[in-house]
Amino acid sequence: MGVTLISIAVIMESYTETTHENKIRVAYFPNINHAVPIIGMEKGIFENQIGNNTVIEPVLFDAGPQVIESLFAGSIDIAYVGPGPAINGFLKSENHNVKILSGVASGGASFIVHPNSKINSVADFGGKRIAAPQIGNTQDISLRSYLSENGLKPAEKGGSVTVLNLANSDIYTLFAKGDIDAAWVPEPTATILVQQLDGKRLFHEEELWPEDRFASVLLIAREEYVNQNPDLINKWLEANQQTIDWINSNPEQTRITFIEFMKKETGKSLSSGLIDESLSNLEFTSDPIVSSIHTFAKRADSLGYLGRHGYSLDGIFFDKNSNSQLQEVLVNDKT
Repeated sequence: MGVTLISIAVIMESYTETTHENKIRVAYFPNINHAVPIIGMEKGIFENQIGNNTVIEPVLFDAGPQVIESLFAGSIDIAYVGPGPAINGFLKSENHNVKILSGVASGGASFIVHPNSKINSVADFGGKRIAAPQIGNTQDISLRSYLSENGLKPAEKGGSVTVLNLANSDIYTLFAKGDIDAAWVPEPTATILVQQLDGKRLFHEEELWPEDRFASVLLIAREEYVNQNPDLINKWLEANQQTIDWINSNPEQTRITFIEFMKKETGKSLSSGLIDESLSNLEFTSDPIVSSIHTFAKRADSLGYLGRHGYSLDGIFFDKNSNSQLQEVLVNDKT
């Protein structure tokens, strides 16, 4: 019996206060793409950097749009999400209050074909049932854009491809039953479908991007919280970079720590080989790969996800010069 990656969504109460001087509430996902917050928390890197005067409250989610809703509600302060939700949050927040602080990861998504589905290229997508996580999330944007770029439409737009937006755990279940033909999913779900259910990796998403790089995970925050807690955010960013460096230097220990985390949070074990392959499909970097964020925005706009009145990403990156106490907020921003 294969191991199912259990989706974790935490339903939180809405808080009325906007500033938490002794608490920082951070959102991330229980998947390998989010190894930076997972490893940083599990190894105590964030705790050591932040100090004993601030409580770190981790909150686990399953999809980016849920995180943005919680940011709007003031239920979380900072978050690790994909570029799709980050862009959407920036454009829809009051006064563009959601800002990108740093890059976190590149890559880590693949298109996986069911062993009984005769899909060898995009020419075979017609009439197929293809899954992706929650509508508006990064993989959903990539899938729907890929269809459009290849002259295809989802069924709800009069096309021949049925797009199903499901939690990763549900994608696993339907894939196992043979009820979907393929899925555009992040790690480790992509490798789970390959190793446990004999799926075929038709392509890694990074193969579709210039220089095989695109932002898949970003660190974002409410600008109000950053302005009110500059020293705390600066320490968090330092710990974020320390964790990235540690992961890149310690792949074996990263794998062990992630497996222990998943067993603790889901009660399930993932094999070393599965995690090693998943990690090999990712690049952990604080570079937000700015060009890819603009590409995601253009794609989301073409899909109608950004409203009908156009969009501008001016100000999406937090301006480190707007607060003299905050240093190195945006690492490697070339804009």
